[in-house]
Amino acid sequence: MTLIGTILPMTSSLTGRCMCGGVGFTVYPPLRPVFNCHCDRCRRFSGHHVAATAVAPNGLVFATDETLGWYQPAVGVFYGFCRRCGSSLFFRTDRTPERISVMAGALDQPTGLATTEAWWVDEAADYHTRPAGLIEHGGDG
Repeated sequence: MTLIGTILPMTSSLTGRCMCGGVGFTVYPPLRPVFNCHCDRCRRFSGHHVAATAVAPNGLVFATDETLGWYQPAVGVFYGFCRRCGSSLFFRTDRTPERISVMAGALDQPTGLATTEAWWVDEAADYHTRPAGLIEHGGDG
């Protein structure tokens, strides 16, 4: 199973949850570094840009998912969120079934993760200045 990007040499799991606790989960290594996505959909889903790591589907285990909902804005594209508190939590596509993106802000701190890339920068909001040093992609690569 391949996760696009450099795999972090993590040996322990990370936990995360939504704001209200209706969705709680553990992610198991390997994890991809954090990528920022500036596409219009991700910007509207998150209210800014999505900052997410990624994990193999079997590396995401739910402690509770009673309020987990999935929004499908296009065929084969899914955004996971808490139906009670509205927290943005996950992203997945049928095009890349080998990974589920996990919103970095939903993970309990410290994570040990680092942001390395920015995607869809051609659609980035005009109010946001991206940090120097990131690998940038105009679209989805």
